[in-house]
Amino acid sequence: MTQNITRSVEELVAEANRNIRILTVAEAMALHGRDDVLFIDVRDVRELAETGRIPGARHVPRGLLEFWIDPKSPYHKPFFAEERTFVFYCAVAWRSALATRAAQDMGLAPVAHFEGGFEAWKEAGGPVQAPRGRQKG
Repeated sequence: MTQNITRSVEELVAEANRNIRILTVAEAMALHGRDDVLFIDVRDVRELAETGRIPGARHVPRGLLEFWIDPKSPYHKPFFAEERTFVFYCAVAWRSALATRAAQDMGLAPVAHFEGGFEAWKEAGGPVQAPRGRQKG
């Protein structure tokens, strides 16, 4: 039997973006390094190994996000209980839109993500922590 997908991923991302806070890359860069802001990288571990990450960002695999946020979950991560602004990002801002929407729907606040994701961050000259075991440049 053929699947009948009724909503595309593009539609899901567009819907999420209509309901969440979206930062420009410049706004995200202005928040970077503040003690009251935590960047959350929802990309796959292989992406981090290949491209690095934003310095100070926590890696939270997208598939574990809800489990790590929920304080009743056995997988809860204490940094999600801190009073901070959580800025989610991925490669191009699709997964981070869905992650931000899920976090917001769970009651985590304040939350946001930024336009263009990690690719836009790099293009704008944002700082990048080199992948482990590799030299930047």
